Amino acid sequence: MNIFYNEKDKAFKLRANNTDYMMKVCEEGYLAHVYYGNKVPDEDLTYLLRLDESPFTPATNDRDRASFMDTLPFEYPCFGLGDYRESAFKIMDADGMSTSDLRYVSHKMYEGKPKLEGLPATFATEESGCSTLEITMYDKYADIEVVLIYTAFDKLDVITRSAVITNKSEKPFKITRALSACVDFDTDKMDMITLNGSWARERAVERCRLHHGKQLVDSCRGESSHQNNPFVALCDNNADEDKGEVFGFNFVYSGNFYAQAEVTQHKKTRFLMGINPLDFEWLLEKGESFTCPEVVMVHSDEGIGKMSRTFHDLYRNNLIRGEYKDKRRPILINNWEATYFNFDTDKLIDIAKEASKLGIEMLVMDDGWFGHRDSDNSSLGDWFVYEKKLMGGLKYLVDEVNKLGMKFGIWFEPEMISPDSELYKAHPDWAIQIKGRPLTLCREQYVLDYSRKEVRDYVYGMMKKILDSANIEYIKWDMNRQLTEVGSATLPAERQRELWHRYVLGVYDLMDRLTTDYPHILLENCSGGGARFDPGMLYYSPQIWCSDDTDAIERLKIQHGTSMCYPCSAMGAHVSDCPNHTVGRNTPFKTRGHVAMVGTFGYELDVTRIPQEDRDAIPAQIEEFNKFNKLVRTGDHYRIGNMFEDNTWDAWEFVAKDKSEALFEFVQVLGRPNERSRRIKLKGLEADAYYYEENEPDKKISGAALMNAGINIAKMWNGDGLYGDFCSKILHFIKV
Repeated sequence: MNIFYNEKDKAFKLRANNTDYMMKVCEEGYLAHVYYGNKVPDEDLTYLLRLDESPFTPATNDRDRASFMDTLPFEYPCFGLGDYRESAFKIMDADGMSTSDLRYVSHKMYEGKPKLEGLPATFATEESGCSTLEITMYDKYADIEVVLIYTAFDKLDVITRSAVITNKSEKPFKITRALSACVDFDTDKMDMITLNGSWARERAVERCRLHHGKQLVDSCRGESSHQNNPFVALCDNNADEDKGEVFGFNFVYSGNFYAQAEVTQHKKTRFLMGINPLDFEWLLEKGESFTCPEVVMVHSDEGIGKMSRTFHDLYRNNLIRGEYKDKRRPILINNWEATYFNFDTDKLIDIAKEASKLGIEMLVMDDGWFGHRDSDNSSLGDWFVYEKKLMGGLKYLVDEVNKLGMKFGIWFEPEMISPDSELYKAHPDWAIQIKGRPLTLCREQYVLDYSRKEVRDYVYGMMKKILDSANIEYIKWDMNRQLTEVGSATLPAERQRELWHRYVLGVYDLMDRLTTDYPHILLENCSGGGARFDPGMLYYSPQIWCSDDTDAIERLKIQHGTSMCYPCSAMGAHVSDCPNHTVGRNTPFKTRGHVAMVGTFGYELDVTRIPQEDRDAIPAQIEEFNKFNKLVRTGDHYRIGNMFEDNTWDAWEFVAKDKSEALFEFVQVLGRPNERSRRIKLKGLEADAYYYEENEPDKKISGAALMNAGINIAKMWNGDGLYGDFCSKILHFIKV
């Protein structure tokens, strides 16, 4: 048990590997945050609260209670009693009042980690044990109970947080703010790192120095979004990849989120994360409970890189589930950029025949196989085969592909409905809408009301018929638009603002049914590319399509940002054709392969039409991927270059857990004249060991030299003999 309680001081300590998190129950039952950082031997650090300084505790000096409330570092701050910083919890009671007052009642500690009802969350394993602390808080005036749930992982610097709110009274009330975590830091000298962007340029790293006031990222789109990812890191001003203290926060949720750092009047920083309170309400009747989604908190005393690797280990081992949790994913070819909507059975079989000869293992049929869909203006919701395209039916196509020794995958967009569809004509009220208002189109589609079980049951029934009709071994689940006119035809007026959250719970419910009924199917999530790349989705699918932008050079930034908290094994990444369909850039086929090899790896092109030189390169490319995939999938990832700071080159490295080998990858983005080779220092090796590069077995270099002195990367030239923009190379170092 790595949780300790000091009865004398009413102080708690959670220990997660080399990290300690400490709290204290103050007089009158207020729960205060004491310390979060490197482990310390002391049982009691409550002197850090300065309770012997003005403003004194209310028990000592009640005349300044409001000032006390506005300075105490609360673990779960409430609204309305004098704490004018942002609160984690707010209600609206039956009398229209919004004040709440939560005080400590009891606690319990136990080994293991509880599940969160209806929600994805990290879990314990035998290899990575964990301990949980539940602290029960109570508002005796409103008769509300809030259980704060903390779990500390034994072997990782990870603490997770959640809360369960229960109405103990006879009267209903509305929750208007129910965040999952709050941490008060005793400094304002921090930087805030976020992942921002838009469609086709997701998760760009942005770093800003905190200043007085409130700095936040959020989503109000009904999904975690292209624009902001539910990840924030707070770090020392001088922290970099390898040094400095960093606190990372990631929200295990796929809907509207809120993450805010507030620098207060006393130059302290309050950080909050949870469901976005904008347009959110939840009615709690007598005896009902509401569960807040989980926040994952990671502490690093060795820079941003260590924080990332901790997230990677946690998500690979304690979030991702299923058959493909620890397996190499099949090398697939997707027909989207190859054909878009212009395909039929013969075309897909032609692609499969050529692909199978080259060693590609799966054909994925993307959008356009259902209803009467020849463009993106119809048929979503009509999940039956478009016979005009798939002559002979789906089973015939799948069987023919299987005969070639290939697996078969299929695309769905289960959350959407087209106005031009049989489903919409039969059930127009199944679309999310506000009665009497026109519906806003996006990609000429609406969103289905997944708060309604009958809607989910109907959609799942159609999907099940398709999945049972043929040997389908992969699903790409897409979501191509956000929510507007958020209203439900069945929810009563007092529950309409619950739809945002009920929608997400409905998506989770359907994904849970799908992965339970078809445990052998590989599920890949997608949302117009990377608009729902979040840990909530990783709980159901071991990989997520990283971005619709498949250009190798653009992907350097996208994959760099994604790796801040998500493992490379979860990044859907493909080799596509050139000129690239998003940016029009031409890059060497070799470079496209090296960049895609960082992720799940596959092809997004018409293999029957690409240049013969590229086609001939595929078998060797696949062989290279297979050789290094286990290292990429399970090793420690080190970012060496940074395209956000220097757009002329990028580099990264994967190191085996036992330090026995390392894969170094380098991309020369822009060639520059009158420049010598580039000196680059490797990372993560065993300093006292010796390594050789695979192609130079007689040249042995110490790990210390590779990390402290570095290696020289000579200028590269592309295959045409021209100066080498967009060239790449890999080096494989093996311990002697």
